[in-house]
Amino acid sequence: MEISNEMISRLAKLSRLSFNDEEKEAIKADLQNMIGFVDKLHEVDTGNVEPLLHIIPHQNIYREDRIEGHISNQEALHNAPVHDEHFFKVPKVITK
Repeated sequence: MEISNEMISRLAKLSRLSFNDEEKEAIKADLQNMIGFVDKLHEVDTGNVEPLLHIIPHQNIYREDRIEGHISNQEALHNAPVHDEHFFKVPKVITK
């Protein structure tokens, strides 16, 4: 695929950007390089390659759900500036 100056102008207009002639040439060269790279990828024979869904072969590694290192309600409430017997008291943030 050949990148033309008209294509660069159209892309600039669609993206609401403006480029001078030097920048247009640089963008044109970059796009040509990208398209060349993708064309090379199309040449690679991937017939015997399994599809790769994840980079890491392990999926959904779960751990046992267990409670460790917790503090009691009374210990948690001990550091609260305002509390009642079982709960933290906080300023009201929702009004009717």
